[in-house]
Amino acid sequence: MRTIDLDSLEIFRAVVQEGGIVRAAGKLNRVQSNVTTRIKQLEERLGLQLFRRQGRSLVLSPEGELLLSYAQRLFRLADEAESELRNGKPMGVFRIGSLESTAGSRLAPILSRFHKLYPGVVVELVTGTTGALVQRVTNFEIEAAFISEPFTAPGLEALKVFEEELVLITAKDAPEVTRPGDLAGSTLIAFANGCSYRKRMEEWLGTSGVMPARTLEFASYQAMIACVAAGTGFAMVPKSLLFALRAASDVKQHELPARVRRNHTHLVWNGTPSTALLRLQSLVAP
Repeated sequence: MRTIDLDSLEIFRAVVQEGGIVRAAGKLNRVQSNVTTRIKQLEERLGLQLFRRQGRSLVLSPEGELLLSYAQRLFRLADEAESELRNGKPMGVFRIGSLESTAGSRLAPILSRFHKLYPGVVVELVTGTTGALVQRVTNFEIEAAFISEPFTAPGLEALKVFEEELVLITAKDAPEVTRPGDLAGSTLIAFANGCSYRKRMEEWLGTSGVMPARTLEFASYQAMIACVAAGTGFAMVPKSLLFALRAASDVKQHELPARVRRNHTHLVWNGTPSTALLRLQSLVAP
């Protein structure tokens, strides 16, 4: 027997998004007491505590996190059903994720074409590491994501979409690098743990027992490449990105072994794809 309606879920989602009862009430044009009562009723129906107090803030309980993932999925399906019934074309918000490198070097022309074909769809793009994006797709926070090998994504569907060539970059005056030992004592410049390119680099270094002297973590490729150009350390990046950022002449490129440099980007999603995702898949399929 169904005990949850979309109206209750909308109130629940607003409290999460706004970070509390007061702001959610303002966004929904409801009185504060009404929002509080509806959340309590939802918790009573489920027999679960959805929020916990942390100081003056409300934070989701593990059960609340699970309900939020299902709520996001239900709202997406509701929006899709309405738009399909109205005109047969995808409409509404389409949330996808991407690696920074893929967003910077591959997605602009694809998303531009997607927008021209389906102007009723509002694409919301978020970036992150492969590990973080897989988690967000699994939790239904985003509908799909462009991620890179190597990755583990149990329960997700995947489509191989782009082939990338990875290169090792150093400062222009650095010696030639032909084996992992040439980088002993140097600094690795990379994204945070969860980055598939970082994992691939660390695995290659590990084959020769080489450990970086230290690892500097950055949140953007522009910052990473600038740091490499300044002689701080080395990094692994897609060759296509260097040209997209017009940075190929700022650093020295070193060819990696075939098993390391050959890489693929995949589009992953959770469950039955929406109409918008099906249209995107048709644009990126090899």
